[in-house]
Amino acid sequence: MPVEVSVVATSSLGDRSYVASDGQVAIVVDPQRDIDRIMYLAGEKGVRITHVLETHLHNDYVSGGLELARITGAHYLVAAADEVGFERTLVSDGDQVTVSDSLRLRVIATPGHTFHHLSYVLDVATDVGWEATGVFTGGSLLFGTTGRTDLLGQHHAHELAQHQHASAKRLADLLPDGAQVWPTHGFGSFCSASQSDAPESTIGREKEKNPVLRLAADDFVTETLAGLDAYPAYYAHMGVVNVGGPAPIDLTPVTRADAAELRERMTDGEWVVDLRHRKAYAASHLTGTVSLGLDGPMATWLGWLIEWGVPITLLAETPQQVADAQRELVRIGIDRPAAQATGDAGQWATGPGQLRELRMADFVALAAARKGHVPDGLPGADVILDVRMTNEWRTSHIDGAVHIPLPDLPRRLADVPTGAVWVHCGSGYRATAAASLLANAGHEVVVVDDAFGQAQVAGLELVTAA
Repeated sequence: MPVEVSVVATSSLGDRSYVASDGQVAIVVDPQRDIDRIMYLAGEKGVRITHVLETHLHNDYVSGGLELARITGAHYLVAAADEVGFERTLVSDGDQVTVSDSLRLRVIATPGHTFHHLSYVLDVATDVGWEATGVFTGGSLLFGTTGRTDLLGQHHAHELAQHQHASAKRLADLLPDGAQVWPTHGFGSFCSASQSDAPESTIGREKEKNPVLRLAADDFVTETLAGLDAYPAYYAHMGVVNVGGPAPIDLTPVTRADAAELRERMTDGEWVVDLRHRKAYAASHLTGTVSLGLDGPMATWLGWLIEWGVPITLLAETPQQVADAQRELVRIGIDRPAAQATGDAGQWATGPGQLRELRMADFVALAAARKGHVPDGLPGADVILDVRMTNEWRTSHIDGAVHIPLPDLPRRLADVPTGAVWVHCGSGYRATAAASLLANAGHEVVVVDDAFGQAQVAGLELVTAA
């Protein structure tokens, strides 16, 4: 049977895991912490997991590799050079691992994303010998880009960028143009230097499209380092957990909180997060809560915004939504929410005075307000607050806007000018999260729930950062 490579996508974090099998046995590459998805897929295909591979010690999520290997009895392949606190199968550059009569792995050192990063070439047996069908590249060669090189500290970024260029060239020289490229990062992950330009790729395509294979080393290093933006604060905790050996997860339901307890938790400085869609939040929500809907990358922004270790309570319409949020959160090491409550906003308040609305508008309304033609029911646009990331701001922003990236907002609330604040991002998701924080701090706020591409169409003047 020919090899079959299945993708297990974690779109909320922008990552992919892989299950490759020959119909009898399977290897798993870079599994997320919620390994039940992998186990279900293997069971559905009727294959036995014999090898679990890590391309590197991850900085953006807690790995499920150790637990998956423990449960299945699989060999757990981790770079020999990485010092970790658990038993594993040591692999290094040049090693070959026979998986079955039809599958073989070749270990290739590809430093750059980390110092000890590995890629794994998947060879398939043919009538004339072994043939390279593809390569699992982790955070090395991605689709149209590479993994970022600054996650181990800015002082290593330049050296690792040089390594990244050499590693990509090595893979391109080693493998045939038709070999598939199977990266872990690049689908929205902040581990990627930029975002993927395709849903799939080959070595040949990367030679044509990827800057790392088209630029000289010095030019690639300069361009890569110049393009790096901030990455989530919770990354600081992921590597530590992965080095020590992640514990199994507990996804059982958490305790329920009534309205009085919710108020008490907020009074104590805990975070109460509303998981509903931002339009539902805007219509009515519990005063003091933060909007981070499940329809967006909730875990990424929550893990970035909070002080690590602060208790978190989850609000949602259904228990399943809370369960989905728990799954998202364990992937970044937030193991057990403090409490949950489900239903509608009215059930979470001890009285109508605890409920609040959030006004929403679009860029057309903002443009009108800026010209003094304030739409009915909305305040004047005293302040335009842009909470997008720095690279987005530099590319294009509204003339006269104030820029505070969403991750910086909790500690920079005092920097927001007085007056009515119209807050926007690229779509409305981050703007609603920011607006909830601003409203909790006493600001009058309007959410621009609109795509940023509509700003200029609406008549707002856009400029680029100097």
